[in-house]
Amino acid sequence: MDELFQTQETSDPVNLSAPLADRCRPRHLNEMVGQEHLIGEDGPLKAFFDSGEFPSMVFWGPPGVGKTTFALLIAEITNYHFERLSAVDAGVKEVREIIAKAGLMRKRGRKVLLFIDEIHRFNKNQQDALLHAVEKGIVTLVGATTENPSFEVNSALLSRCQIYRLLPLSDDDIKNVVERALAEDPILKTFDIEIEDWDFLLTISAGDARTALNALDLAFKYTGKKTTEEKIILKRKTFEKALQQRTAQYDKKGENHYDTISAFIKSLRGSDPDAALLWLAKMLDAGEDARFIARRMVIFASEDIGNADPTAIILAVSVFQAVELIGMPECRINLAQAVTYLASAPKSNSSYFGIEKATQAVKSGMNLNVPLHLRNAPTKYMKSEGYGTDYKYPHSYDQHFIKEHYFPEGEKPITFYKPGTMGREKDFYERLKKFWSERYNEEKDRT
Repeated sequence: MDELFQTQETSDPVNLSAPLADRCRPRHLNEMVGQEHLIGEDGPLKAFFDSGEFPSMVFWGPPGVGKTTFALLIAEITNYHFERLSAVDAGVKEVREIIAKAGLMRKRGRKVLLFIDEIHRFNKNQQDALLHAVEKGIVTLVGATTENPSFEVNSALLSRCQIYRLLPLSDDDIKNVVERALAEDPILKTFDIEIEDWDFLLTISAGDARTALNALDLAFKYTGKKTTEEKIILKRKTFEKALQQRTAQYDKKGENHYDTISAFIKSLRGSDPDAALLWLAKMLDAGEDARFIARRMVIFASEDIGNADPTAIILAVSVFQAVELIGMPECRINLAQAVTYLASAPKSNSSYFGIEKATQAVKSGMNLNVPLHLRNAPTKYMKSEGYGTDYKYPHSYDQHFIKEHYFPEGEKPITFYKPGTMGREKDFYERLKKFWSERYNEEKDRT
């Protein structure tokens, strides 16, 4: 019986035949990179590791950022018996067997940590099988998922767990991981290895430490070097041949980055969805952050489309949220929808130029005192001082409009916003020209 419940060892000597990513897996919390919001000085996981007591929780994040490693470290530093299931292979039967064993171990004073990889793949019945055991503390559940748990894990189970989101690793984090592998891995450290093309490695890694280490391992093996005397230089061509993968020349912090996003925005502005899709594909293939692209499209929707199609900003924001929730590679479809819509929509920069001109007026020293009839009058004293007096309420008049002076006292109205001729703005122009004819009396004012 004791053998049945023998704790799995996570501190075994390094298996030299294991993949590099497994050989380099952190074995102490201070070896982890990234996720400072969780393991920094005030991070919740840091507090749990310090106390040795952990709640049931779900780690949500992209591949290769530390979800499994955190679970292994919890089992390593605590006295929890560690059980691991993959939601791809396991079912209700396996879950119930582990819960039954955990119940026996609990009676003997031993806690059980159940780690379920890809927990989003468990169906409702499989997830329901965990509810009682998690609620009663028979097992401490640690789930890992690349999908938003709010959508993929049922609410009853989520209410019994803490959700911690893990973020993609930064380029500096990935470089740290790779350099540590070169310096500490029992195989690689015996060779003199230099990475000549960091940009390529960082690009294909896209914040995934496992991908970076696998790429390093394959490139090293591709060189075929058996002796430690000769220096090994890992160039772009070495990585490309080893991985059978090419990426566009693209430095995410350099000139090519800015040139490409410029070509992308100008293609959208020029109403060429095909060219815009091409630049989008280049950026995604090169590992550009999808959120960066989505943010630029939200700005574009107001700056270059504006009220010619007010739906554009709604779509752009929705796509940005979709990118946040879904991530790559699937969110490229959401991005493509936004690209084709924004490129095909009627264009107007009237709102953009309107705020630019209004800002210039403010900075030029224009009188900005609010006239009495436009002021707020929340008290009797303010009303007695004339605040709000003679204000005309537009909804009380025909067409919900009454000509009023809304500019600062003594300032002549200025036409900051000049609606264009495209889409909805054509209607705006006709309406505003009718109300404010003295401002909209020349076609040349239109943009």
